[in-house]
Amino acid sequence: MTKQLLLIRHGKSEWGNAHLADFDRPLNPRGHRNAPEMAARLAYKQFIPELIVSSPALRAITTARHFSQVWKIPAEQIREEASVYEADTKALLKVVNHFDNKYNKIALFGHNPGFTDFANYLTDAGIYNIPTCGAVLIEFMTDDWQEASHSTGSLVLFDYPKSQDTD
Repeated sequence: MTKQLLLIRHGKSEWGNAHLADFDRPLNPRGHRNAPEMAARLAYKQFIPELIVSSPALRAITTARHFSQVWKIPAEQIREEASVYEADTKALLKVVNHFDNKYNKIALFGHNPGFTDFANYLTDAGIYNIPTCGAVLIEFMTDDWQEASHSTGSLVLFDYPKSQDTD
């Protein structure tokens, strides 16, 4: 059996209000457009997760909700994980290693630079940057999330909104 981890960076966020805390920044119109489009692309490629886990930051959880709607997963089933916000590789690895093994496909929504660093740590993919609303699908040849570690994953997919730019 294999485990598949989909890392999704939140959609493009709004920088217009200087008074908002970083945690509370919403998606901008492009972020709201890109999220359902990327979710549909992944569904078309037969990737629909059994579990969605998200940073509780507004832009991440909103992105996760857009994906859950396209994937027909009730938004109430999204699990918020506070430690994903501003997480580095070590913190993200701890989250992944604690996933329940009953799930084989998990989508994790969060932030850069942590997600790009984490994708490269798991796969040696050499991804320079995961753009906003970008998705990285990593596969592990194991039944146990605790075995996910440095260079144990294979990069299956790296996609982002402008890879098929229609703007």
